[in-house]
Amino acid sequence: MSIVDRAALESSPLADLHAMASELSIDGYRRLRRPELIDAILSRQEGRDADAPSREEPEDQDERREELPDAEELAEAVADELKDDEAGGKRRRRGRRGGRGRGTAREDEQGEEGGEPSDDGEQRDERPPSEEIIEGVVALVPNGSGFVRIHPGQESDDDVYISAAQVKRCELLSGDRVAGPRRPPRRSERFASMVRIDTINGQPAEEVADTARFDDLPAAFPSELLALGAEDPTMAAIELVAPIGKGSRVTITGGPGTGKTEALRRLVFSLIGHQDLHVLLVLVGVRPEEISDWEAGPLKPAAAVNFAASADAQSQALEPVIDQARRWAARGSHAVVLIDTLDGLHPPAARKAMASARRILGGGTLTVVATAGEAVGGETTVIALDASKARAGSFPAVDVGGSATMRPELLVGEEGAQALARTRAQALGG
Repeated sequence: MSIVDRAALESSPLADLHAMASELSIDGYRRLRRPELIDAILSRQEGRDADAPSREEPEDQDERREELPDAEELAEAVADELKDDEAGGKRRRRGRRGGRGRGTAREDEQGEEGGEPSDDGEQRDERPPSEEIIEGVVALVPNGSGFVRIHPGQESDDDVYISAAQVKRCELLSGDRVAGPRRPPRRSERFASMVRIDTINGQPAEEVADTARFDDLPAAFPSELLALGAEDPTMAAIELVAPIGKGSRVTITGGPGTGKTEALRRLVFSLIGHQDLHVLLVLVGVRPEEISDWEAGPLKPAAAVNFAASADAQSQALEPVIDQARRWAARGSHAVVLIDTLDGLHPPAARKAMASARRILGGGTLTVVATAGEAVGGETTVIALDASKARAGSFPAVDVGGSATMRPELLVGEEGAQALARTRAQALGG
């Protein structure tokens, strides 16, 4: 490594100073403020002991505390780093044709590896001649960061780390398929890291990040039928009297013991076979035993709290799942959220969850199907269950007269809608 003078160091981005300090084996360089870091680099280059922390661990706890910067110094160091990284990013962007959207920006915390303008004004590219492009499925973790699963559905050492800042910047969701260059793991890292996200679900990342707000997107009545499978008698009965479409707002209503949860369970088995659907299950206000039953089934709950939880806690469990499905729909995908049950929620929270269901014109859909003692209002489909049939052991216990779908002709055509009307009239004795 060539000798660098103080003036050159003072004009270098903090990321470059960190790289030099790493080459010179200066311990604890990330804890140093910028002036101290420059002094340490100069001292090490001149053959003197750097003013960095010693390699030996201090024996005394007070000495260890003295090595760490206080809160004010740490804040200044963070401010210096952000300022330098921002300045470095501006210099790099001036050397490129056009800019990258917020979804493709290189991660500051990963270190700046892009090109720098040379003294003669020409762009100097310091990146490797070719970058390894990887593709996989995003799996988020509770701290906000995530991994690209190269082998979807299972963890492996080939997975690539995505920082929390990248997740937020690109508005990534679990299940998104992303592609972009990765860098190998550094000495203290187990996994490789994403340099940037180029595409999300096959679309340029900057276009996905610029998607309009969900509530601002125009909505329309469902027009594509969700095929539930005639081999299941409950699903066949629902299709006969109250068909469900992509974007439907559905409640399965009835008193205790009418089979609401069982109907929802059968619906899960019908929907998980649809490859074009993101299906999410939320359990709020249910029995603890039911949570265990669902956990052992084919679709694990995305969130689950039992009936001992307060209405506020139930709402807090439901909201992030609904939000995730809304973002899928805003991006053009099709999502279904199944909820058991709305009864323990505050009525405004229940209506808010149901109101998220819609078909977006020219885009995706969000279908919400929830069990409830009674309809909350605003549904496009109500599936009512008959208590007398259920008590008599007659299943499916669908109440034909109490079940209905708005604008069924959009889902089953004019003839199908007329057949639905005749079936309901016969059930009501008309």
